[in-house]
Amino acid sequence: MELKTVDLAVEEHGEGTPLVLIHGFPLNRQIWQPIVPLLKSKARLILPDLRGFGESPREVEGYSMRLVAADILQLLDRLNIEKAIIAGHSMGGYVALEFAHAYPHRLKGLALVASQADADSPERRQARLITAREVRSRGIRYIADGMPSKLSENVEIQHQLNQMILTCDVAVVVAALRAMADRRDANLWLPEIQVPVLVITGAKDQLIPPERAHSFIKLVNKGWMVEIPEAGHMPMMESPQRTAEALFQLICAANGC
Repeated sequence: MELKTVDLAVEEHGEGTPLVLIHGFPLNRQIWQPIVPLLKSKARLILPDLRGFGESPREVEGYSMRLVAADILQLLDRLNIEKAIIAGHSMGGYVALEFAHAYPHRLKGLALVASQADADSPERRQARLITAREVRSRGIRYIADGMPSKLSENVEIQHQLNQMILTCDVAVVVAALRAMADRRDANLWLPEIQVPVLVITGAKDQLIPPERAHSFIKLVNKGWMVEIPEAGHMPMMESPQRTAEALFQLICAANGC
């Protein structure tokens, strides 16, 4: 889909309340496929590949969470959508939080899936930058071979994630890692968010444990948390039914039902 400053690969399903599903790093829109059949009769699902990922063109210049949030705004404009529920997984959650801060008038609801509001600690930021250097020097297999087992215990899902990561461009992965390392602390504007906020967390998440969700919820006005016992960092793939049910609750809350 051609936007003002970037082209994005986008697929849509269903009708009704717009729900934008933003994938995490270093993946693509395919992670949401397990919940599409469960929600397409309840909402208008919009699944973009973020700039540089999936089938979207390889764009790396000026990569930042704010830039990608602006891409989502352009997408809403292109689809003539005044307000949407924005749901982001992991890095997609960072994008969703930037969207909520920059464009609150376009937000109908917010969901973070295996994500957080915290900026990177100095140690975590340094680790990301080291990973970026290693990917640049050793190639995409540096993360494709080791990262999936940290995202899910399910071997079949690990294989799917491995295949997604292998499609990534090295320069895009490096740019995204640096952008995440430089992202802002979203805790600063959480109290300003006036729409319903859902946090979905996996009890087995090795990267962003449920404790982060507890801290997050305390700072928002209209928020609640759903913890999925059998899920790790990929709830939409590991437990699509529970994830879809939670998102449907958000759709209802956003519509005042």
